[in-house]
Amino acid sequence: MVLDIARLLLFPALMAFAAASDLFTMTISNRVSLALAAGFVVLALLGGMGPYDMLLHLAAGAALLIVAFGCFACGWIGGGDAKIASAAALWFGFGHLLNYLLYASLFGGVLTLLLLQFRQWPLPYMLAGHPWLARLHAKESGIPYGIALALGALMIYPDTSWVKAIDIARFAGY
Repeated sequence: MVLDIARLLLFPALMAFAAASDLFTMTISNRVSLALAAGFVVLALLGGMGPYDMLLHLAAGAALLIVAFGCFACGWIGGGDAKIASAAALWFGFGHLLNYLLYASLFGGVLTLLLLQFRQWPLPYMLAGHPWLARLHAKESGIPYGIALALGALMIYPDTSWVKAIDIARFAGY
């Protein structure tokens, strides 16, 4: 039962925290990415994931890390975004990686367009006193892409073996 609760809550909670952190501070702590990676390893071992499958998941995370850091080096994404996307890829493996990237890209495009439009309007005086909102409104600041990465991850996560392995009947009391 504890394993099922961890499968159900750990990944979504950490991804939601990453999104909120990026929204309010424009940074994602390395601790979140490390917690995702450690959580993957612990739950994979406790859940009985085989060594071959674990290696495939690790390869998916490593592949995305290489690509994401290339994007970071070009200035296209932030370092926290690169790390959180790679940590999420650990959980998805290659089986769900392309769907995750597709959803994250779509949400990222919508987020970017909304923020660009938001930045065209003056920030209402009542809202200008909030530093996080002023930072989000500033034209020279970036896009908190961690939000899109988290939304993409939360769209894919219910379709993964992590959620499908949960014994829902046990939660319902049957």
